Amino acid sequence: MTVPLASLASSRPTVSFELMPPRNPSAAPKFWGVAERLVAARPDFISVTYGAAGTDRHTAREVVARLLRETPVLPIAHLTCVGASRHNVAEVIDDFLSDGVRSFLALRGDPPVNHPEWQPDPDGLASSDALVALLREVEAERCAAHPGNALRSAARPLTIAVATFPAGNPAAGTTPAQEARRLLEKQQAGADFAITQLFYEADQYVAFVDEARAEGVTIPILAGILPMTEPRRLHRVEELTGVPVPRHVLPALEAAPDDAARHAIGVARTVELAQAVLDAGAPGLHIYTYNKHEAALDLLEGVHLGGGATEAPDLARGPRVSASTERDG
Repeated sequence: MTVPLASLASSRPTVSFELMPPRNPSAAPKFWGVAERLVAARPDFISVTYGAAGTDRHTAREVVARLLRETPVLPIAHLTCVGASRHNVAEVIDDFLSDGVRSFLALRGDPPVNHPEWQPDPDGLASSDALVALLREVEAERCAAHPGNALRSAARPLTIAVATFPAGNPAAGTTPAQEARRLLEKQQAGADFAITQLFYEADQYVAFVDEARAEGVTIPILAGILPMTEPRRLHRVEELTGVPVPRHVLPALEAAPDDAARHAIGVARTVELAQAVLDAGAPGLHIYTYNKHEAALDLLEGVHLGGGATEAPDLARGPRVSASTERDG
């Protein structure tokens, strides 16, 4: 008998990691060493990024395929649509589905940097909810074309995640209220759950979940967490995302006498944040690793989630998240 996902989720919050495909073959051994450490923690899933305009398309596909082939962990393939035609994106989706991928993170994506002359494809998709709809469309077409695909889809339904911005999206100039409404649109397009982009204050996450629930969002909203252990990384992420790093964290990190002390301070701060959102009802943590395992695994130990699940969920059916486990809004 299959145990319902909600029952599994009630016993342990979801744990997941994000990995970025190695940029060149020489980096592959180190990448897979990190991946092995993370897989050993038995996360519910590992998401694999997909560069702007699909720049990491082939490498990402290889990483996802190897995770499917050689590990017990569910891989979630990032998929972006910016700069590509609808036909091209549909081909990429078909390739992933042919590889056996059943879970995606649908993102609009960012335009390529340092290309001021860049223009979006006139036949492209303009938003992540359009990408969600296209994923569902391609899956339906494959099922209609072949009974084997239909059977596989029934046994292993397609799972689609989306991103959301609890503090608003500085790049797009949106407010949390606007992002809550956008999340509802993504849900209506067919999204199954959401992962937040960065935030550093638990109250931001809690307030956003309340706002989203008031708008009618019912899908689970996982808390995306970046371990706050490296000042240089935090500054760089602030430049890229526009999300300011809390000023009470940076001075302590920069004043630390060595890397070990800096790591301990950053992990402690991140554990405080992660524990606060879990206590508030977050269904789980999605950890942005930047291809480093130490801080991610120490964070899990800090919130007593190290070592992985004791159950054996049907990972083919998606991450163990349930809207009923979240804080009532």
